[in-house]
Amino acid sequence: MATKVIYFTFNGMLERAEFSTLDTASEVKDLFRSAAEVTSFDIIKMYNSEGDLVNITQYLKSNTPDTPYRLVVLATSTDSLMKEVGTDLNGVEKRLQALESHIIVENGGLTDSMRQVQEEMAALSQKLEGIEHLSWIGLSKDINGTKRFTKSSKHTWHNKCDVEITTNNNWKKSNTDFQPYSCQSESDMDCETVFDKFNCMRDMEVRSEVKGLLESVNFNNWQWNEAEMLVLLRQMYLDLGLLDTFNIPKSTFHTWLCEVYRSYNRVPFHNFKHCFMVSQMMYGLIQQLDLKSSFSPAELFALLTSAVCHDLDHPGYNNSYQVNARTELAIRYNDMSVLENHHCSVAFRIFASEGCNILENMSAETYRHVRQCIIRCILATDMARHNEILSNFTQIIPTFDVEIADHRNQLMMILIKCADISNECRPMEVAEPWIDCLLQEFFTQSDLEKKEGLPVSPFMDRDKVNKNSSQVNFIKFILLPLFEALAELHPVIQDPIIGPLQDALEYYQKLSSSTNHLPATSFSSKPSALKRKGTSVESPQTNGV
Repeated sequence: MATKVIYFTFNGMLERAEFSTLDTASEVKDLFRSAAEVTSFDIIKMYNSEGDLVNITQYLKSNTPDTPYRLVVLATSTDSLMKEVGTDLNGVEKRLQALESHIIVENGGLTDSMRQVQEEMAALSQKLEGIEHLSWIGLSKDINGTKRFTKSSKHTWHNKCDVEITTNNNWKKSNTDFQPYSCQSESDMDCETVFDKFNCMRDMEVRSEVKGLLESVNFNNWQWNEAEMLVLLRQMYLDLGLLDTFNIPKSTFHTWLCEVYRSYNRVPFHNFKHCFMVSQMMYGLIQQLDLKSSFSPAELFALLTSAVCHDLDHPGYNNSYQVNARTELAIRYNDMSVLENHHCSVAFRIFASEGCNILENMSAETYRHVRQCIIRCILATDMARHNEILSNFTQIIPTFDVEIADHRNQLMMILIKCADISNECRPMEVAEPWIDCLLQEFFTQSDLEKKEGLPVSPFMDRDKVNKNSSQVNFIKFILLPLFEALAELHPVIQDPIIGPLQDALEYYQKLSSSTNHLPATSFSSKPSALKRKGTSVESPQTNGV
């Protein structure tokens, strides 16, 4: 069995760790937690010799004693913290409750001083619950006095990797939990909990380290929960100066973010986490390509907002299903870019909602321009238009002029497309879970199509999907041509994006050559993620992308 040796420092001491390359990421993290003598509830981070944050997984690169990683304990759980300071918060609460009961019996009700103690105890409990959360996200501002979006009962914080993953062994199991137009949106209780957490953190300062991660293709969404993602989305708009430029009140912006979150359904793939990752990639492209020097603030606003809104109210069933099943949406939009038109419509209905209109202080001219850009970008995510959009863009590359409005519009469509299908560009530990999420959504649709006697797309059929060859076709015929076209204008993406895509293609080609005739359930997943939206793209050998 192959093993990997990692050298690292902890509290200034050089340590040596050895683990099997077959270990899971969770097992590797537990190993390093043991080295730091902390529990599974404690938060640890690892930095390389250059000071960059790295993911603690089985894919850590081997190193030498001269180039050790640095292991840091960022926060401990609330229970651990209470033990360290000699305070049992639960015990204090129980004694307080007993005292309250005694006072009520003796006096017929609580005294004003007792009510004050009760309120302070609740505030302390709320604050302590957030301590590990604040250390994780890198926030430093005190939360005392922060206004809350809505009243909420005491709640439990989500885990950092709060996602349900379908393993290869479960692929054959039918899952019909998600039905067209009855798919689960975030329940009111879940929304209130997320909003409550978000509003406890929203005005705090995000550390520069986290801001740097937001610009990186290596950002790991599985390490952040949804309330944190809302904070990070807010930070993207702040860093680009969009709230100040368009005079957007923070209260309105926060309400809009919460309504966007509420409008993403609880489906396996096209959910709020996907929305965040597309937005994060778009933000990274804006920063890395220095688009602030070539696009107007209104266009930057439209790019980022399009990414945030691009899959609003996605039901988990693609355009092919909508058209073949003759759904209400297909009838409404005449079978043309059905879901994309719906996402646009939902986005502007949210803008028109009370307290959510982040466009209200724009001039009429700016509003029209922003609206046109958002609609154009979201409609461009329909994969049925992929060849058309890419072909038009490649024709203007030799004479591209950022001062020409049509050229900027075409580049914006390419950018949103790149952000939308960027999972394969990311590290394997980031991309790996997404393939299970997508396949779960695909297989749920194909099961329903079989049940209803509708046409079934081969790349969605659990009995026909060959994951490796599908990935080869998708990377070779869709992703690489798309990103290579963008790289002709912006060569800066060659190393961080084109390189990893070429490596992934080579890997899948090797796997495909040895397992070409096996069904998807016969081999373990390569850490990457398929992304197929809308109807199929008519490219040779694309396996019905």
